[in-house]
Amino acid sequence: SFRRFGNTLSEYFHQLRVWHKTLKIIGAEFGTSVLSYFVFLKWLLNFNIFSFLINFSFITIPQFLAAEPNNLSFTGLELFTGAGYFQQTVLYYGFYTNATISKMENGPSYNMQLAYIFTVGIYFVVCFLILLFSMAKFFSRNFINPQTVSVNASKLLCTWDFNITNEKAVKLKQKNLHTQIKEDLTEVNKEVLNFSGSERVLRIAIHLIAWVASLGTGVAACTGVYFLSINNLELFMKGQRNDLESQTAMLVLPVIVSLLNTIIPFFFSWLGHLEKFQTPGQHIYVTITRNTILKMSIVGILCYYWLNIVATSESQCWETLVGQDIYRLVLIDFIFCLLGSFFGEFLRRIIGTTVLLSLGLPEFDIGRNVLDLIYAQTLTWIGILFSPLLPGIQMIAFFIVFFVKKVSLMRNCQPPRKVWRTAQMMTSFILLLFCPSFLGVLSVIGVTVWRLKPSEECGPFRGLPSMYAAVADWIQILESYTASKWVVWIYHNLITSELFFFILSSFVLIVTYLYWQIIQGRKTMTKLLRKQITN
Repeated sequence: SFRRFGNTLSEYFHQLRVWHKTLKIIGAEFGTSVLSYFVFLKWLLNFNIFSFLINFSFITIPQFLAAEPNNLSFTGLELFTGAGYFQQTVLYYGFYTNATISKMENGPSYNMQLAYIFTVGIYFVVCFLILLFSMAKFFSRNFINPQTVSVNASKLLCTWDFNITNEKAVKLKQKNLHTQIKEDLTEVNKEVLNFSGSERVLRIAIHLIAWVASLGTGVAACTGVYFLSINNLELFMKGQRNDLESQTAMLVLPVIVSLLNTIIPFFFSWLGHLEKFQTPGQHIYVTITRNTILKMSIVGILCYYWLNIVATSESQCWETLVGQDIYRLVLIDFIFCLLGSFFGEFLRRIIGTTVLLSLGLPEFDIGRNVLDLIYAQTLTWIGILFSPLLPGIQMIAFFIVFFVKKVSLMRNCQPPRKVWRTAQMMTSFILLLFCPSFLGVLSVIGVTVWRLKPSEECGPFRGLPSMYAAVADWIQILESYTASKWVVWIYHNLITSELFFFILSSFVLIVTYLYWQIIQGRKTMTKLLRKQITN
């Protein structure tokens, strides 16, 4: 009875995972390459759920206790601009108090300054550990696991689940195994093409021209974003007015940035088709590299604009202005992501099936879609300090994107023409998310916390020389308490010690180097065993 009750509960909880069946269908129909995108999207969705719960619990809920009534009127345009009514809500940094919250006299108090900086700081430490653990897990699964040597035989002989009795589940399982075995056989029987000298020179010339064109396009896009952002500062200063013209003018920068991030990757994909790579994997990785350079360069230009121009402007609350800018970028990027599915996949299917039959159905562009996710997550990480509830907005956006992309994939796209196995794809995605995305965000947050002067009239750190000064003042208070001496010792001997971070960095580099050597050794051993089995 207990076993049946447990199985029943397990089935109900299984049904609550709305994407479980969807991922199985995608893997069976389109293979692991397309499946890796949706697995990565689900992983980011869970990541933002965790981020939202942390910020909402330790920053937003306490602020509700000390919040003042909002006297601004809501017009509806704020949903797109993030200004107006939202400016006096918990959505932005400037609304949070710098006081110690206490609802009872002589009762427990809540220091908002420490809560704000420690919540954000501990959150980024947890993100760092999660990313490292995820990379190690996927590296271990895809590079070190020795069972991949005999994966074809094991899948053919040992992986069928005889508990499956439902006809639809049986057919789905058959299709999934069929696709996986085809991918594995393609990996084993991969042909190495031999080109003549003239063909090699021609291919190298095409690759060089494609890289010059892609880098030149990226430089032109970044230059345009820089000059547009300079002009955008005046719109920021006029944004204190709630008239329709000034509110709408704020959308110019995010629309142009999102337009560049949507159109240029299509150009990069077209360049990849001209280069005629030997495997689909090479095409995807090169496209991802080019898109990474483009998107991270644009984010770098925007960060320079926020930290060096907006932060030194005459605005009463520059942190809120930065938060509004990031809010608009996240929202407009989400809208363009949905439009990309319509124009890039739906209309492409209509054209390929009615006008130009030679085009056929489109394939799902993994590289472009993955970089859209990494770009959106990068903006969310940067914006957490200036808009604590931004992960909640991104959580809703990712949830909608998951099902829109799923419907678009099933109705508009065809499976990859070349079947291929992508065991390392998820590892590459998380590696790109870690570097340059997460490490770049850490540098931006570090400069903001340690170097920039907070606004004098808003936010929890008003009146301080830097956000980090709140921690230094707290440590000075703790020095007078004997029971807190250990906290003071950790602060002076570890957190503020250059020697400690030098030793820690050296240890991490040594461990990374040894881990990489183990991976290379395992890969070499796996290749030798595969060669022996094939012979």
